[in-house]
Order: sequence, then structure tokens, then C-alpha cells
Amino acid sequence: MTTSIFVNLPTTDLDRSKAFYEALGFRINPAFTDENAACVVLDENIYFMVLTREYLGTFTDKQIVDPKTQAQTSIAFTRDSRDEVDEVLAKGLAAGGTEPRDAQDYGFMYSRDLEDPDGNILGFLFMEPAAAEMGPEAYMAQQGAGQPGTA
Repeated sequence: MTTSIFVNLPTTDLDRSKAFYEALGFRINPAFTDENAACVVLDENIYFMVLTREYLGTFTDKQIVDPKTQAQTSIAFTRDSRDEVDEVLAKGLAAGGTEPRDAQDYGFMYSRDLEDPDGNILGFLFMEPAAAEMGPEAYMAQQGAGQPGTA
């Protein structure tokens, strides 16, 4: 059985959100897109459903938080190199996103956060393949460095 992941994200401007995610290189599936929602295809098994706040409210009795002021989730995506992390951030910033904090460089992992125009947090990271395989502490010890997060 194949599992697909659908992440629901609130938006105050559906057209702006569609343009933002297309600028990052993702595509919109028109078969699941209307005036209330857009299906953003990240790959064959991962999708964002960008929903108007009102429409998202029909799926829950809980309060829909404002991602500009509150974090409900942070979604992270791997990239194949540090340069690819920087490239996707450049695209996102040019499309109206913001970078809420400086890049994080842990020696074994490089990451940058991007907020979409609604404030939803997207992380993009590159991890050294050896660190992913053996774990960050063992990788850093092999490199002769201190603990992860220290220089």
C-alpha cells in the first residue's frame, strides 16, 4: 500500500498562495482546485491543500490559528545540496515569502526557513549523507568536531 500525505494549510488569498507555490517549482492539480482550495503537488505522494481559512474551518471545530502570529506546524523538505537550499529560498523570497531567521549551519546539516505569504513555515535542509546514515553525533565525532550545534 502506498501512503500519500496531504497537508492542509490556511490562506487568506488563494490566488497568491497558488502563485507562490508554483514559483517554488510545484504544480497545481486543477482537478482538485476551486474557489475554496488548491491542490499543490509536491511529488507523486505529497500534496499541500491550500485552503481558504473559512473552508478549512468546515473540517474542524477547533480555532484556525493565524500562521503569521502562531505556529501550528513546521514542514521540512530535504534538498540534495546546500546550493539547492539557497536556490529554493531565493525563489520563495522573490515570490513574496520571508525568511524569519538566519540560516542554521550545524556542520552536518544546513537549513533555512521560509514563510509563505500567509506565515506557514517551510524548512529546507541539506544533511551530509554520512550524517544521515550514521547519526549526527557519530558523524561530527568522525569529523573531529564537537557536539551537533556547536562549532
